[in-house]
Amino acid sequence: MEAIRPKGISFLEEVNRSGKQIIQHCYQCQKCSVGCPVAYAMDYSPNQLIRMIQYGMKDEVLASSTIWLCASCETCTTRCPNEVDVAQLMDTLRQMALKKGIPVKERDIPEFHKAFLTSVKMGGRVYELGMMGIYKLKTRTFFKDMQLGRDMFNRGKINILPHRIRGRKEIKDIFKNAKRGR
Repeated sequence: MEAIRPKGISFLEEVNRSGKQIIQHCYQCQKCSVGCPVAYAMDYSPNQLIRMIQYGMKDEVLASSTIWLCASCETCTTRCPNEVDVAQLMDTLRQMALKKGIPVKERDIPEFHKAFLTSVKMGGRVYELGMMGIYKLKTRTFFKDMQLGRDMFNRGKINILPHRIRGRKEIKDIFKNAKRGR
């Protein structure tokens, strides 16, 4: 599925513009991939994905599991000697894939991201129990991970009630402005 873009703009240039960075700065030191806690589950390591972008392999990049499996922990970004924001790059690629209607290999991961953002939008920060409720309703996996959820609750890792924070209105405004494209 080739995207419609102005003539003369390569996939690399499109990614650079969308992500507001210069992917060419990556010289394949592999520090991003070595530090990635989920690289073992990816179909392409972060540095391989960057090289694929540099080579213009748009279809393969946007259809990869890698962009959806990225945990956005920013370990890769922190380790990059050339300040390539790999975590932001993954987010940019996810947005591009969604915008272009490319089917997602990891079916439930976009629902997880949406549940996460809905939770932040509603409460100003993540309310884990509410987020997982939204996620389970969307994916219809009600009993999957039930033991894990119970263990997390017993260890005090999940609160029954959401935390109250200041600035919730400002966070809602951020979502409104993002929706409008500002």
